[in-house]
Amino acid sequence: MAKSKYEYVKQFEMEQQILPESWFVVRLDGQGFSKFTTAHKFQKPNDKRALDLMNSCASEIMLKVPDIVLAYGQSDEYSFVFSKKSKYFTRRSSVTSSQFASAYVFNWSKYFPDVPLLYAPSFDARIAIYPTDRHLRDYLCWRQADCHINNLYNTCFWELVKSGVSNKQAEIDLCKTVSSEKNELLFSKFGINYNAIDEIYRKGSVLIRKVEYFNVTTPDGSAGKRVKNSIQILHCDIIRDKFWSEHNILDL
Repeated sequence: MAKSKYEYVKQFEMEQQILPESWFVVRLDGQGFSKFTTAHKFQKPNDKRALDLMNSCASEIMLKVPDIVLAYGQSDEYSFVFSKKSKYFTRRSSVTSSQFASAYVFNWSKYFPDVPLLYAPSFDARIAIYPTDRHLRDYLCWRQADCHINNLYNTCFWELVKSGVSNKQAEIDLCKTVSSEKNELLFSKFGINYNAIDEIYRKGSVLIRKVEYFNVTTPDGSAGKRVKNSIQILHCDIIRDKFWSEHNILDL
């Protein structure tokens, strides 16, 4: 491309550098999603269709970007964990957010066939660097703990509202309660055992890679193997050691 006298403005561009040989996470958050969920009449406290749509978008991102070794999602957010060796697109978060938003719009009608998309959602993105395996695990523990805290509160809040309590009064009733009191409220007042609620709501979604090998016959008649990469969606505890001992995520 020919140069021009205006090309000097390129010196103002900033390239984000991430510490090499370190984990980094791109976390996407829906912008103005309370307004978006109200406009599209999402079910409260959780809309399974919306969570399935988020998981579908995250799966597409993981299949496109092999450097992502794990993803964790809850509500309107998703965290993508990139390999320590990743140099994907110079580690720019904007690429991931635009891909996710595009997938959300493209797949909307599959999960909400009777709900027209009134306007496109948007997702902001931030990058965090975690120098050790322990830091990375603690980050994911933080997000799953946040999922539990928010879902327990929202479950109580919407059960109170559905029973005739005003939004303001429901906030007042719950503002100083601890987890055990919220659990007791759900069970004694509404007959709900919180631990029996589907794990997708209580624990969020964990996406990992699944590699399968198939025996095939090649055109020359000899035996061979075909590799199929897919994404497995789990709804499990990632705070305790069991998940990490069963999957070699930290070795990737």
